[in-house]
Amino acid sequence: MSQTDLTDPLTVKIAPHILRRLAKLGFEHPWRMGLAAVSILAASFFGLMIPKLLGAGVDQASELLKAGASHAGEARMALLRTGALILGAGLMRGLLTASFGYNSETVSQQVGAKLRRAYFAKLQELSFEFHDRIHSGDLITRGMLDLEGARQFIDQGMLRVLMLTLMITASIVMLLTTDFYMGLLALSFVPYAAWRATTMGANFRRVWLVLQQRMSNLTRTMEENLQGIRVVRAFASHDYELQKFDEMATETLRAQRMRIKTFVTAMTMITLAYYTSLGLVLLIGSRHVQAGTMTVGRLTEFLAYMTVLVGPLRMTGMVMNSWARASSCGARLFEILDLEPRIKDKAGAHPLVISGGASLKFDHVTFGYVPGKPVLHDISFEVKPGQTLGVVGPPGSGKTTIANLIPRFYDVDRGAVSIAGQDVRDVTLESLRRIVGVVQQEAFLFDASVTSNVSYSDPLAEEERVIEAATTAHIHDYVTGLPMGYDSKLGERGVSLSGGQRQRMSIARGVVPGPGVMVFDDSTAAIDAATEQRLRRALQAATRDKATVIIAQRLGSLMHADEIIVLDKGCIVERGTHPQLVKTGGMYARLFELQSRSGAETDENARGDVA
Repeated sequence: MSQTDLTDPLTVKIAPHILRRLAKLGFEHPWRMGLAAVSILAASFFGLMIPKLLGAGVDQASELLKAGASHAGEARMALLRTGALILGAGLMRGLLTASFGYNSETVSQQVGAKLRRAYFAKLQELSFEFHDRIHSGDLITRGMLDLEGARQFIDQGMLRVLMLTLMITASIVMLLTTDFYMGLLALSFVPYAAWRATTMGANFRRVWLVLQQRMSNLTRTMEENLQGIRVVRAFASHDYELQKFDEMATETLRAQRMRIKTFVTAMTMITLAYYTSLGLVLLIGSRHVQAGTMTVGRLTEFLAYMTVLVGPLRMTGMVMNSWARASSCGARLFEILDLEPRIKDKAGAHPLVISGGASLKFDHVTFGYVPGKPVLHDISFEVKPGQTLGVVGPPGSGKTTIANLIPRFYDVDRGAVSIAGQDVRDVTLESLRRIVGVVQQEAFLFDASVTSNVSYSDPLAEEERVIEAATTAHIHDYVTGLPMGYDSKLGERGVSLSGGQRQRMSIARGVVPGPGVMVFDDSTAAIDAATEQRLRRALQAATRDKATVIIAQRLGSLMHADEIIVLDKGCIVERGTHPQLVKTGGMYARLFELQSRSGAETDENARGDVA
């Protein structure tokens, strides 16, 4: 399935396919599955013995009492033996049911763990194009709630069918062989119960799909609120957020009520039909006992077998619910697992190999996020090891798109991007992204230590490299002032840092990888001009062997570049060094003049060079 094929996952036709896939995962654990199956079948056997023992015991005691009062003691002993046998059968049934529960739940959890790992791995593989379109709240719901609903099928849906099948079949056989006509009367509710169970299953599938989708909406609303909690507080919008969440919660509650109503209505009607049959059997059976055509024990046995049907009857609702939930939840889960990443290693891809430095080349590149609507048109440039390319342009001109194409977050439509003479589409993604260091606009930091964040691209980096990278990014002095130094935790998304500190921490992370290509995508926007000047000088030393691309709105960040390209509407409209572009009097010169006049730029040395 293509990444772009995400559609409504639930149809009647695919439900059996989803259940077969889940069952196949369960049978990957044959020993535990076998033990669970044997346990539940044996437990069912002991459960079916109880009515037979009860009927035989009642008849034996009745015969002894009819023989005279002198046999009362023997009748009592017969009932005690019957009670002991029933107790033993019940005990064995309980132990075997416990064995079934343990093994079936173990298999279910193992399947859940496998699906969880596969799902998380798939999310790492899927390209940016997919994550651009799908909300993370929906993905969290699928990976948590949908996965839980799917894995429970092993325990509550698949294995319990064995017990249901044996209990219902054996009870029917026993009823019909005990008294055929009475058996038909006792089973008169079965066709109605089967019809109600079938319709309940179909309704459950629709209800569960609606419920899971609304849970996704609820999760998305909560996640957005938590991520933007500072914005909510700043604009005093908590009432609006509460109302929005309440609307989502109400929709979810309505779906839950639909599910409960579907279950209760169906089970109530089935139970009513069952007890109607039971009452008729008791009424007619008592007349047979009075007429002497049926013993009390036989009637007791008959009624006990009908009582045995109550358990499977109630369990039918749980099984149908499990099947319906598994088919809808499993469809939503497998919909993601079956996606083929658009950006992946091609057959025969080889690791990116560089010796010394690596050059970066864009060769007549055209690219668009939407087919037929390019955002880059015929872009060509080359950055050799030790050189720096500056990229500037108005918002929406394609600057960040260039940054995204270098590590192959997207594939070009025409042309080629190459590093060290190797097309990025021909090398493995892992090797490419270890060579290309990207410092993105959003300085995302993990809730981990400073060392873990800085060395994220190379977790085995030596302490000296981490400190050197932090020093280059002018964050070392701040880190050493923290209570635990480099072992200090930064909090969720680096909440304990200022915007400039987060960007410098992100820059330190990007500096850690070895020689290759460095891309700075407007990564100093939150840093003051004076600190940026010092940082720029430090980065020039740290990237002296790398091909460096600097994308910026503030021209002071790239005036030192060996070449600057100016983008407008996805095209290169100007190119040259800073002095050349200022003298040309084009778009770059106007932007530089505007920033200089407003005081955005304070680099007097750069102005002297122009003069």
